[in-house]
Amino acid sequence: MIGHGMHGQVKIFSGNSNKSLAKKIADKLGLPLGNMEVGKFSDGEVAINIKETVRGCDVFLIQSTSSPVNDNLMELLVMIDACKRASASRITAVIPYFGYARQDRKARARDPITAKLVANLLEKAGADRVLTMDLHSSQVQGFFDIPVDNLMGMPVLAKYFSRQGFRGDDVVIVSPDVGSVARSRKMASKFDATLAIVDKRRPRANVMEVMNIIGDAKGKRALMIDDMIDTAGTITQGASAIVEIGGASEVFACCSHGVLSGPAIERIQKSPLKEVVVLDTIELPEEKLIDKIKVVTVADLFADAIERVYSDLPVSKLYE
Repeated sequence: MIGHGMHGQVKIFSGNSNKSLAKKIADKLGLPLGNMEVGKFSDGEVAINIKETVRGCDVFLIQSTSSPVNDNLMELLVMIDACKRASASRITAVIPYFGYARQDRKARARDPITAKLVANLLEKAGADRVLTMDLHSSQVQGFFDIPVDNLMGMPVLAKYFSRQGFRGDDVVIVSPDVGSVARSRKMASKFDATLAIVDKRRPRANVMEVMNIIGDAKGKRALMIDDMIDTAGTITQGASAIVEIGGASEVFACCSHGVLSGPAIERIQKSPLKEVVVLDTIELPEEKLIDKIKVVTVADLFADAIERVYSDLPVSKLYE
């Protein structure tokens, strides 16, 4: 029974980034969302007011660091600090979408490694552990000196598509670029499907890329998979290529994180993609919920993980 256990009471609070997912997670656990005001002072500084005791409690703070990234990150840091100073016994930062994760190495001279900086900030603020999903590169777990559980969205997406009758010979799983091959191969084995890869290359600087399709997509239903869709350039170009060059009969896409910034929605609308399935790690505003976009919730998975962390059971079971 969740609620009381060896760590005192469990309490779940939410910042402003993804209140609807936080509410669903709390409902799954049969708990109310904790009473915390997360607002701003008139000069724009983050103002946190916890309106119930957290002393000795096992506290879970749910906050995606999606856009506006810096506001949401700062909210999370201040929430952690408030709970720490109010004597919470353990603080888990539940970050369904971990922003800044792409800045995980020096790609050019004088680049920052912002993912490491954010890891340091979360630890310094007082987080005891982190629960997240589909980090852009799993090495980011090593930027922390506290436990990090990196849940996988792929089984949730796989379940959705298998219910839609995706299976076997007439399906091809497509990696939109060479970097996503490992993820796509896993998905292909779940579906007993073949794998295709979109290979983009620039013959020389500033010349439009030439697309090659590695693998056979002819006459098949193509499903493209990525960890996130940001401006949707890669996925929509890949979708066009898999239809025009690869000869796929129809094309779908899915990802864990629907960042969908800038021209993304317009690109998806104009593309040959029939449907784009995203998880609700990032709360989408009304104007992004076009007919082609379908949102599937990860509330059950996060609720399970929270229950396991709280009860000191292995979270690794959720990866199987």
